[in-house]
Amino acid sequence: MQVLIYGAGNLILSDEGFGVHFVRHLEQHYQIPDNVELYDGGTLGIMVHFKFEEADKVILVDVVQAKGEPGDIFRYEREDIMLKNIPVKMSPHQIGLQEMLLISEMRDAPKPDLTFFGIVAKSLDPGDQLTPPLQAGLEKVAALVVEELAKVGVELKRKSD
Repeated sequence: MQVLIYGAGNLILSDEGFGVHFVRHLEQHYQIPDNVELYDGGTLGIMVHFKFEEADKVILVDVVQAKGEPGDIFRYEREDIMLKNIPVKMSPHQIGLQEMLLISEMRDAPKPDLTFFGIVAKSLDPGDQLTPPLQAGLEKVAALVVEELAKVGVELKRKSD
């Protein structure tokens, strides 16, 4: 099973870069098996839809605009995304997830199992650091991803510090 962990976001807009910070966090603190790819999707959005088509399971991490406190984490599945049950896009660059999945369907590409972890941002001001609630969210989302992968028999082990 090929797994893609895709972090989206803009590193110069503080919390908006959460997905990219998350991929870097996993790289730094976890042993990543050969069948798991960490991908810094940055602000590429729909231009990298092929990455989703190459994987059996995709875990997408990004910020979401949803009711809740900064640092609250929400989990969505493919059906939530296709039925427009996810919050509206936060920024113009944000990955057009529905559009990307529709393009893949039009191309008759394989449909990977898709899980989207979204976290509520505190600040989108210019800056390259996460706010404290989202900094704390890195390990919380990591625990959710570890749990998600364990369900399909993939183990992420924490590196000894």
